[in-house]
Amino acid sequence: MNIHDDGTAIGLSDKVHGELLSAGCPSRDVLKHVTSQWGVLVLIVLEGGTHRFSELRRKIGGVSERMLAQALQLLEADGFVLRRAYPVVPPHVEYSLTPLGEEVAEKVRILADWIEINFHRIHASGGNAEPPG
Repeated sequence: MNIHDDGTAIGLSDKVHGELLSAGCPSRDVLKHVTSQWGVLVLIVLEGGTHRFSELRRKIGGVSERMLAQALQLLEADGFVLRRAYPVVPPHVEYSLTPLGEEVAEKVRILADWIEINFHRIHASGGNAEPPG
């Protein structure tokens, strides 16, 4: 068993976080994809079920076609999003969460919900974001 300098045991989360804090940790890329503005919103929307690209774009206000495509590609490469292309004309492509994607979507939704619930406190404490209108 490994022990911290203060005598407490080093747990799994200490080891995971320790590596994530290292400059060369490959987990950082996954963290960046999942916690990017568009990554979070894609995961939250797909948590509600399968969507086509145009549906995702309509639901996620302000996202460009390019940024949505990039977020979907990165989340698919990480194993969170499943892309299904149907061989029809015109092309029909659907996006859904994988089981791993469902797990991570739940986590980012909890963070997003906390931000929404506490936005007034964040704004009042000097946060520079504008209150929701």
